[in-house]
Amino acid sequence: MNSPMTSAMSPAKIVLRTEGLVKKFGGITATSHVNLSLAQGARHALIGPNGAGKTTLINLMTGVLEPTSGRITLLGDDITHMAPNQRVHKGLVRTFQINQLFASMTPLETLAMVVSQQQGLGNRWWQPLGTNRRVVERCEELLTLFRLIEVMNQRTEVLAYGKRRLLEMAIALACEPKVLLLDEPVAGVPAGEREELLHTVAALPADVSVLLIEHDMDLVFDFATRITVLVNGAVLTEGTPQEIANDPQVKSVYLGHGEELAHV
Repeated sequence: MNSPMTSAMSPAKIVLRTEGLVKKFGGITATSHVNLSLAQGARHALIGPNGAGKTTLINLMTGVLEPTSGRITLLGDDITHMAPNQRVHKGLVRTFQINQLFASMTPLETLAMVVSQQQGLGNRWWQPLGTNRRVVERCEELLTLFRLIEVMNQRTEVLAYGKRRLLEMAIALACEPKVLLLDEPVAGVPAGEREELLHTVAALPADVSVLLIEHDMDLVFDFATRITVLVNGAVLTEGTPQEIANDPQVKSVYLGHGEELAHV
């Protein structure tokens, strides 16, 4: 029988794993034998200079691209050749660098639609809010968590850009993900709107494993407990934020690309 201390020291369960992942476009190798493991409840960041292959890797994980070789598993199941929508149903959800929202709908309408579908209500999302208490309660939770209460009845197209990014994350969380891939959540967000978004990212549910892809090193080092560095399509190194900040290889790579690695 395991002692409490032994149980506490048990390795975290791996929820998402890539093994030897390769993607070639003709003679160009975009990802080269990438091995990446995301632990349950992780706060993991993927960083690298422009052209490192980060977006290609995320597209492989989510099924937008088919790998040339290698394997992807989610909760122990092989999803390498699974369609993107099937991966979402299994709990792998992604946000995008550029938000993709319904401009004419309000945040409340948008979330009601997603939550209704998630709860198996199909096309009944359009029924007057209040018809289904579970939908209403979940929408209220999401609107509160993502600081959208005050704009919940405004058309999405008139929202401030930071609010649109928050709505995109709310939609992703409404899909009840096991793994959430945040693709540059603060990209394009004006300085005055960033703090609210950063606080919201920090408050994401602890049971959701998060992989953050980001150029903003302040956000990366504030958020992540583990960081993987991708360079020229391959993993250069992985470690804690302190280890990455003090790694001479990482410093050399960023300085060589004319980019700045904060906390170095």
